[in-house]
Amino acid sequence: MTERPDQADAIVVAAGASRRMAGIDKVLVPLAGRPLLAWALDALATAPGVERIAVVTSAERLSEVAAASWLPPSVVAVVAGGARRQESVAAGFGALDGPDDRVVLVHDGARPFVPPALIAAVIKAATIHGAAIPVLPVAETVKRIDGDLVTETVDRRDLATAQTPQAARGGLLRAAWAANPADGPVTFTDEAALLEAARILVYAIPGDPMNLKVTVPADLDRAGAFLGADGVPVWARGVGGVGTSTRVGLGSDSHPFGPGEPLALGGISIPGAPRLHGHSDGDVALHALADALLGATGQGDLGRLFPAGPATPRGIASTELLSSVVTRIRSAGFAPLSVDLTIVGARPRFGAHLDEMRDAIAALLGIPTGSVDVKASSGNLSGMEGAGRGISAQAVAVVAAGPGSTDAAAVIRAAP
Repeated sequence: MTERPDQADAIVVAAGASRRMAGIDKVLVPLAGRPLLAWALDALATAPGVERIAVVTSAERLSEVAAASWLPPSVVAVVAGGARRQESVAAGFGALDGPDDRVVLVHDGARPFVPPALIAAVIKAATIHGAAIPVLPVAETVKRIDGDLVTETVDRRDLATAQTPQAARGGLLRAAWAANPADGPVTFTDEAALLEAARILVYAIPGDPMNLKVTVPADLDRAGAFLGADGVPVWARGVGGVGTSTRVGLGSDSHPFGPGEPLALGGISIPGAPRLHGHSDGDVALHALADALLGATGQGDLGRLFPAGPATPRGIASTELLSSVVTRIRSAGFAPLSVDLTIVGARPRFGAHLDEMRDAIAALLGIPTGSVDVKASSGNLSGMEGAGRGISAQAVAVVAAGPGSTDAAAVIRAAP
């Protein structure tokens, strides 16, 4: 007998003013021919366990959204929100009016591609613990700033960024609002902050890098990376129709300068700059990226695939190596989604070349340029790189595990 999934209602918050979108109404902006909000609603409506959805939008959009043909059947109410998020959530909660033991999800309408497997995991965790949110670890070094000065390096091991949907039993939300009314003087940035203020414990589960939030116009390009040419989101291509998952890989490489020129770096050639020493053309950026992709898909590293020996032609272009890696991971059922690449070296000056590197890498991976970030550091006079004797690179790659992959264990995440 198949176990019935945990059940929940959902509030989708889409009442914001989109102040950072350069005049674009992000809730209704078309993405592959459909409004951004429609994608978020589809993800929730597809998730096992979500029975009713209340959409909260601005008073100005209310009639348009309420009459939209793209609303899924599980949307039972479309209501106007308030000036702050907490007031909008309270309006959606009132429209659902469920019992105290019913789990209620709150999701950002600007997060179009939350995997249904993550939604199910949040529901399960809230059913067990009372309240739960998905989080991602902080990958970058965090600094405390006072004006123009760095005052402290913050230990990031206990830090995380919060995603939605956030979930709690209805009775806990009612108790939290009793202590801090939604229209009261205190502003809460999310539901977890409201619950924390009422001394209600919130359980954290692993989030998903695919669950991006569209905040600025460039995020629309990133969102487009999660759609195939047929307009089907990546999560809809998973094992058994439940959904897909993402994996994250890390890669690094470093090479000293050698004789000759030009410099091969980030998939481009920089004339006048010294070449990096290596069996290949020495492109540390593409080597780090290749290792990140291989690591994310559990396929070893570049050195194992292309050892420095007769089997690998001396001086081979790293663009060929990376193309071979991309073909390999796609054959295994994975698809590159996004890349974050950092190049470290005191010379040459990289600033004028970063956009060209970004475009070259996006073309090699077959993803939008908005899904590739290339940045550089001088090395701050530290190590081989800072002394100008060589260059290193670090890469983070996010890949989707599709139908042909062996990532079935990650497809259906469950809270402990």
